[in-house]
Amino acid sequence: MKQIRILIIDDHDDIRESTSEILELAEYKVFQASDGKKGVELAIKQIPDLILCDIMMPELDGYGVLHLLSKREDTALIPFIFISAKTDRAEVRRGIEMGADDYLTKPFNDLELLSAIESRLKKAERQKTLYGSGLTTQHDITDGLEALQKTFEERKIKSFRKKQIIYYEGDSANAVYLILSGSVKTAKMTADGKELMTGVFGPDDYFGVSSLIAGNEYKETAEVLEDCTVRSVPKEEIERLLKNYPEIAEKFTKMMAHHVIDYEEQLLQMAYFSVRKRMAEVLLKLHSRNPDSPSFEVSRENLAAMAGMASETVSRILSDFKEEGLIDRTAGKIIILDVVRLQKMKN
Repeated sequence: MKQIRILIIDDHDDIRESTSEILELAEYKVFQASDGKKGVELAIKQIPDLILCDIMMPELDGYGVLHLLSKREDTALIPFIFISAKTDRAEVRRGIEMGADDYLTKPFNDLELLSAIESRLKKAERQKTLYGSGLTTQHDITDGLEALQKTFEERKIKSFRKKQIIYYEGDSANAVYLILSGSVKTAKMTADGKELMTGVFGPDDYFGVSSLIAGNEYKETAEVLEDCTVRSVPKEEIERLLKNYPEIAEKFTKMMAHHVIDYEEQLLQMAYFSVRKRMAEVLLKLHSRNPDSPSFEVSRENLAAMAGMASETVSRILSDFKEEGLIDRTAGKIIILDVVRLQKMKN
């Protein structure tokens, strides 16, 4: 059986040595580098199965290491875990957006370290099985949509859990995301602290596009509705694609136009539809995303955000719909029983 190879990049000798001892006891093959520059050289030479990397280092910091390795085909898909004493949310978010797979805060114990490594190695193996290596052999690409697809396929697959935040409103807009599985919602907070959902995205949907094109900050928060896997491409690469391929600009423009139309329709419904009619429209919209299945899972809070009403109102309307035989509710799921009556509900 092939021995798993792990590279530790950290300028603190005691941390590097103690971490190495733990991993060697767990029967991993360990390589060490005392700064970022040496770490990049060793990663290219050895092509490890996983990299543990500090952030603050001489010669080249952890962000620089990740950036350089993510640009190479032979190292771009190596699972990458930051280990750092930095706990600021912005620092963690920056690392994840750049392509890091996980983040361990110093000091960490043996179990936290080994669990993080095992989890990332298992996910990497599953991703190889499900999606292949993610690299194509086509080099002479002239079609923009093919170039866009290839660019995303070359990026590492990231996994997010339900309710996990992918980015916050106000964060630096430095990547576009493509969903492979699961679902994500985007939402804005009103001045009085209420959440207004601006979009729901599923497999093969892109999100973060309008914020990246429109300015430097994300205009809404992206939160995971169902466990999901995504790929992301950094802003600089998206801008290069848009400059070189008019088809991509056209695709994104149409996508943003549809998003604006959906948002305008949502605002009109909030202004002129009764709460019953609005809830019926929301349920039909969620049902349309997976018409082959009559049931879907959605929280009361998310329904309230989508319909623009209080959570208590959502509970009352859903109870009424259940009594009227329009829906059923079981184990946290909503089951649509009568699509036609929901569609014909009067305002």
